[in-house]
Amino acid sequence: MFRQWFAELGQAAEAGAPAAYVFVMGSLAEILRAFDIHMVFPEITSLQMAVRGVAHDYLKEAEDYGYSPDICGYVKADVALQLRGGEHPMGRVPRPSLAVLTNACNTYIKWAEIWERMYHIPVFTLDVPGTRTAGGQTWPGNPDFETDRRYVEHQLRELIVLCETITSRKLDIDRLREVMHHTNEMSRCWREVIRLNNNVPAPFNALTDGTVYLGVINALRGTPEGAAYFRDLLEEVRYKVDHGLGPVAEERFRLVYLGIPCYPIFRRFNDLFTGSGGNFVNSTYLWFAAGGANCGFEYDLSRPLESLAEGLLVAVRDAMDSMFFPVESLVAMADPYHVDGLVFHASKSCRTTATGMADARRAFMAARDLPTLFIESDMMDRRVVSEAQLKNRVDAFFENLVTRRRQDLTER
Repeated sequence: MFRQWFAELGQAAEAGAPAAYVFVMGSLAEILRAFDIHMVFPEITSLQMAVRGVAHDYLKEAEDYGYSPDICGYVKADVALQLRGGEHPMGRVPRPSLAVLTNACNTYIKWAEIWERMYHIPVFTLDVPGTRTAGGQTWPGNPDFETDRRYVEHQLRELIVLCETITSRKLDIDRLREVMHHTNEMSRCWREVIRLNNNVPAPFNALTDGTVYLGVINALRGTPEGAAYFRDLLEEVRYKVDHGLGPVAEERFRLVYLGIPCYPIFRRFNDLFTGSGGNFVNSTYLWFAAGGANCGFEYDLSRPLESLAEGLLVAVRDAMDSMFFPVESLVAMADPYHVDGLVFHASKSCRTTATGMADARRAFMAARDLPTLFIESDMMDRRVVSEAQLKNRVDAFFENLVTRRRQDLTER
């Protein structure tokens, strides 16, 4: 499916078809797909470079061009991609006709400015009012929520006008409803898939399998193919639960992962944990990188624009909360998911996810007596990934888990 997605992007590049550069935290895929505008997810195209072992070439090219080593690795890889005319290991990425972003990540705004300078394209920034305080989320029916919803809806109408100008087409409201219907089905299934991982053993690994699922839920959001994929996935996960099947031979320890995966050594990074019987049963990555699908929010198709604004408020706020206010959610999931330990991974070049992570770890440890591990590497740059150091830290973490397990058995 992803090869097909990249092939379609290549065809769009050849034909000069309209394409939007969008992000996983609030892609506005429903509106763009209603106009048949191709979507490029630079976060996905960048991480694909790291997984395929070529990111260092792109990073070096961007740094030679003048970008600092401290800048987000996704951004630098994408800059080099643009300098190469869209040349990607999976195919050719089209030039943007517009950029669409939210304020969920401060880097999004500066990243879009790069494309604006390169291509002189319009940039649409959706300003989503965030949660004011930890635990202060509001919901439909609350006066504050309704005020924020109207603010978001007004911005969506501005995006529609922009898309109509770019495509010379009026919005087909029935086409929008069709796209939103497919998104509803994907979200409904995805939420249940995540919930089913509270079974023992968990049917999937939130780090490896989960990343694949996230790719589909973003790139194919609002499509019949995406909806069919998640219907099949839910059926498969239920089958695994019924037959006691999991991703590791013996699930000895159930872990929760915070942060972005270490893509330069993606498989080996996961093996550091699964080799000792660890399995990631949930992850904040499944929340903030799912475009809000993890919330299970379903659009009301009788009032599409109003409901789309509601869904964006719920989804983007949830994404931001998972990075800035994660402690309450982590504490709440510890028992239902039978969690044995938490792994906090700070990525050097992603300030948005890494900032405050150490504080979140301390706050969680004050609330729950569970082992935690804090490690640092990067999501893109293999130059700052020390496998030996990571292995030493992970091994010590599992020694702690084993010791605590023995103590618990002795006390019983």
